[in-house]
Amino acid sequence: MSQDSVCRFLFDDLDICGAVVSLGAVWRKMLENRAYPEPVVRLLGEMSATTLLLGGNLKQPGRLTIQLRGNGPVSLLVIDCNEQLQIRGMARCETQPESKSLRELLGHGHLQLSLDMRSMREPYQSIVPLDGENVAEVFEHYLRQSDQLPTRFFLAASSEAAAGLLLQKLPAADPCDPDGWARVEALAATVKASELLSLPAADLLLRLFHEEAVRLFPARTVIHNCPEDWEKVRSMLRSLGPAEVYAALREHDEVVIKDDLCNRDYRFDAQAIDEVFRDFVSGNPPTLH
Repeated sequence: MSQDSVCRFLFDDLDICGAVVSLGAVWRKMLENRAYPEPVVRLLGEMSATTLLLGGNLKQPGRLTIQLRGNGPVSLLVIDCNEQLQIRGMARCETQPESKSLRELLGHGHLQLSLDMRSMREPYQSIVPLDGENVAEVFEHYLRQSDQLPTRFFLAASSEAAAGLLLQKLPAADPCDPDGWARVEALAATVKASELLSLPAADLLLRLFHEEAVRLFPARTVIHNCPEDWEKVRSMLRSLGPAEVYAALREHDEVVIKDDLCNRDYRFDAQAIDEVFRDFVSGNPPTLH
């Protein structure tokens, strides 16, 4: 399996499934011009891998968004991906972290998971406390409570790559082999971060489970997706109304809208603001020329 992909697998004789995610160029693109401290890079990378491991299950058009919020140095972390494995994400770090601990990075906070699909009458949203010492434990606890299926995550991230391994015990696992889950879980726990970050999926699974019958499915490509959307920003400015927008223009000589998720600024000078409101019924306030 090449980097920037998700590959699912199945233990044919055990009714246990899993997935491997490997990020290279996509991950480095997400970090471009961000200058995150190392603990934040690791946290964002592990979250990116986790989101893709979960988002790879989307069978129809939709978007999975995962947020971590807290009152620590990292006040917000957002990752989202769609059914095509198009991903984007960011972290907001207020101060220089002194620890790699999840609890010290986020302080008191919560996990918010949202799923929006065309087939749903309204988006699904779940908000739970951060229960765990690291990203893997947080999501293992969340899935154990929500899906009632034992799940394990093994995650790793550096400034060059991010990766993850997911295992999930399906309902018929115990009838297939009462010791199967414990055996596979113990073998997976021997994985090293360096192996997650460097080995192709087939090699990784062979290294961990060489005595088990593992069926590896074709890899799916992950894409970093942050296209410009000027019309969406213009619509947002119109929703604010001319009074508020022109007041900001008079104060700053331009209006700047920051897209934190894609690390991009949308800048509007007086002429551009006039264009935004040219059809406004009540007329435009005078601009600065």
